[in-house]
Amino acid sequence: MRFIQEAGDTGAYQYPAILRNYPLLSAIVAFAIAQSIKFFTHRYKEKRWDAKQFIASGGMPSSHSATVTALAAGVGIIEGFGSSNFSIALILASIVMYDAFGIRLHAGKQAEVLNQIVYELPEEHPLSDSKPLRELLGHTVPQVIAGGFLGVITAVCVCLINRISGRTFDF
Repeated sequence: MRFIQEAGDTGAYQYPAILRNYPLLSAIVAFAIAQSIKFFTHRYKEKRWDAKQFIASGGMPSSHSATVTALAAGVGIIEGFGSSNFSIALILASIVMYDAFGIRLHAGKQAEVLNQIVYELPEEHPLSDSKPLRELLGHTVPQVIAGGFLGVITAVCVCLINRISGRTFDF
């Protein structure tokens, strides 16, 4: 494991290099913020606390989009927007975001239809007591866009906080 020292440090304090991985930190912070927003939004709408919202998929904003966008923006800020690593991060972010509002959203709609079919089955049918499928799997386009904006804003804020505090990044 590689360790980094603060500038001007005499060597008394060392910490793991992973704590200086700006793109990773940006992605983790963006995910945490997006899931927290869902948690408090659910509390506001439903008038009850639900800890499952911290890990739930679906809803506003898309935490998947926020995470991958923060990662891509972080790589772009650190390594440059013309770097190969940024290109890789951008393509993977695009795939995740497309999947969130395309495939996963439609899978959720199919689950809704299947749940309705099972609900209408006679009680003697072997599938009538099946556990319902999760219907909230994907995101709408506005949810994905909001997650993308949140990711970029988070990456920029984490960068500014690090620069203001005088820290340098580990590339």
